[in-house]
Order: sequence, then structure tokens, then C-alpha cells
Amino acid sequence: MAGNGALSGAVIAVAGAGGPAGRAALVRLAEAGATVVAADNDPERLAEAVDAARYASGGATVTGEPVDLLDLDSTRDWATHIEKDFGRVDGLVHLVGGWRGSETFVKTSLDDWDFLELLLIRTVQHTSLAFSEALQRSDQGRYVLISAAGASNPTAGNAAYAAAKAAAEAWTLALADYFRKAGISGGADGPTSAATILVVKALVHDAMRAERPHAKFAGFTDVKDLAEEIAGVWTKPAAEVNGQRLWLTEKP
Repeated sequence: MAGNGALSGAVIAVAGAGGPAGRAALVRLAEAGATVVAADNDPERLAEAVDAARYASGGATVTGEPVDLLDLDSTRDWATHIEKDFGRVDGLVHLVGGWRGSETFVKTSLDDWDFLELLLIRTVQHTSLAFSEALQRSDQGRYVLISAAGASNPTAGNAAYAAAKAAAEAWTLALADYFRKAGISGGADGPTSAATILVVKALVHDAMRAERPHAKFAGFTDVKDLAEEIAGVWTKPAAEVNGQRLWLTEKP
């Protein structure tokens, strides 16, 4: 399959690649022919994910390295050497996740906010700043953020999480405006690169179903379906997806 798919020739970085969603994304992007460069803060988990993607895709180019996405210089170094090593960067898929919540609004801990601000916002800031110019240089650059429906409809116990997700979305939409303006100034009718938000209620994977065989997981998006939607972002014109929230669950 490698080299013959819809993404043949594309070079796509995946941040947060070691989790279930990251693993599924690595496999799907590699199957579509992309060269995939994975990063995670857990070396062992990352190595397992990279090996699984290589095997599943029939030997596609999938590489991985631990990157501290909370350090802007490290993130910039990662982006720079991807472009140097492979000649281009056509995508950054942001799958760094995490959740903390409380029983009620009054019981919200601001320690949760401190944790989520780093994980859900700072990593988006760093990856977007590090990759924005390389993505703009690509003729098919895509920045893909995975967000949650709660950002648009926060509940009392999810104040910190919903606010962090909403901030990450706003930051990504600002990147989309950069792409739009760069496209116009470059003489194009619209953006040639795009920043897109995929919105889910929550994610589910096979291990979760095995642990809770009777659970319905209503409205949840399977990580394999999410991976399919991620790959699909490259098949649509930049102007169609730039600055858009693409809902994979029912809008609140």
C-alpha cells in the first residue's frame, strides 16, 4: 500500500501519537501512502505505535521520536528537521489529550486548569507556531486539531476542560486566518493550506469496549473513524476546510 495511496508523497507529523487515537491515525495515514513522523512524550508507547503502523501499512515510512511539546525550542527543532530530512511538511495532526473534571462547578480545582492549560493549550501554541510556516510552504498543508463538543457547550463540572478546549480552538482559528491571508497575499483566491478542527463528543476504542462490554458509548467516535476523517482533510480543498469545525458528533 505504501506510496500508492491518496496521500502518496505527503509528509505528515502526528503529535501525541502514542495513544489509541494516535495509533489509529498513524496506521491510516501510512496506509494512504504518507510518510508519517510521530512524536510522543512516552518513548516506549511511541515505539510500539510506530512499529504497529509500519506492520499494518505494509512497510510505509513511519518514524518516531520523543519530543517535549511543552518546550517551544524543542518543538521548533522537530519541525525544522522534519522539513530538512524529508524536504517538506504537509501536515500536523494534534492528538495531545487529557481530561480532568469535578463533581460540581463549586468543587472545580484550579490545579486542573493549570494541568490542562499546559496539555491542551500550550502544546497547540507550540506546534502551530513551530509548523505554521512549513505548512504554508506546502501546496497541501493541513493543521488538524481534535477538539470536544464540550468546548461549545460546557457543563458545570467540566469548566477547566471546556475552557481549555475552547482556547485551543480559538488559537487554531487564528492560524486559519494566517493561512487565509497568506493565500490572498500570495496571489491565490484563497488559502492553499488550512487549519481545521475535528469535533467529537468523546473517543472510544476496542480496549474500552472490552472493559465495558455492555456500555453504549452513545455519540462517541471510534478512533478508527476519527483516523479516517483525519486522512480525509487532505482530500478536500483548503478553502473548504480552513477555519472550519467539522462535527463528528451531534452539535449541542
